[in-house]
Amino acid sequence: VQLQASGGGLVQAGGSLRLSCVGSGRTFSSYDMGWFRQVPGKEREFVGAIRRSGSAEYIDSVKGRFTISRDYAKNAVYLQMNSLKPEDTAVYYCAATRSMLGRGPTDFWGQGTQVTVSS
Repeated sequence: VQLQASGGGLVQAGGSLRLSCVGSGRTFSSYDMGWFRQVPGKEREFVGAIRRSGSAEYIDSVKGRFTISRDYAKNAVYLQMNSLKPEDTAVYYCAATRSMLGRGPTDFWGQGTQVTVSS
């Protein structure tokens, strides 16, 4: 089972990036999927999730700027990031779990993709 993330890069403040994460080895339709991020020296932070029901949840600092979506046919989850700020700089990890993502154990992690926002 694997989650493969891609789409990170360097962008100026105010710009946009779209991260993708494709799962393989099993179907994730019955899983919550979403994204975490981590900066050096800090704990991994939950960013948001799209529940198996299709509803989305975000942390306050990204509400209105980030949008999570999923494609059940492609076994994929996406993170559209707009109006990026330097404080969004982090390694972003996709994740999937049978429980509630961000509120309990995470079953699967992607490998991480670096997002750097310059001021």
